[in-house]
Amino acid sequence: AVSSVDISKDGTRIVSGCGDSTVRIWHTKTGSSIGKPFQGHTKQVQSSVATSPDVKRIISGSSDQTVRIWNAETGTPIGEPLQGHTDSAQSVAFSPDRMRFVSSSHDKTVKIWNAETETSIGEALQGFTSSVESTDFSPD
Repeated sequence: AVSSVDISKDGTRIVSGCGDSTVRIWHTKTGSSIGKPFQGHTKQVQSSVATSPDVKRIISGSSDQTVRIWNAETGTPIGEPLQGHTDSAQSVAFSPDRMRFVSSSHDKTVKIWNAETETSIGEALQGFTSSVESTDFSPD
């Protein structure tokens, strides 16, 4: 089952996160699948896929508590799975400048990541009283 979708900033692709632990890309005009499913998560890709503003990378969060960065053209993972959450990674979003992204989790935290170095920026944002289900960046 599809549990998450994002439309690329150029409007040509739909990215979906699926219950079978894959990420898939679809053509918006034809509805046909583009390439093979991206494989690398070990549990379902919850409600968390996002396409970078330049449409070159995709990020996904999973019930396996990791965030992955993917090459949008080839479907290959970029680097190792990003660790840092202690429960499902629920939501991911790129910054408008594509230099950072955020992930939120059932562990009641939000993490800010450097998209180039694939490392966490500072400590996780805490203080939430329940699961953080959705994240995004302000355009400014």
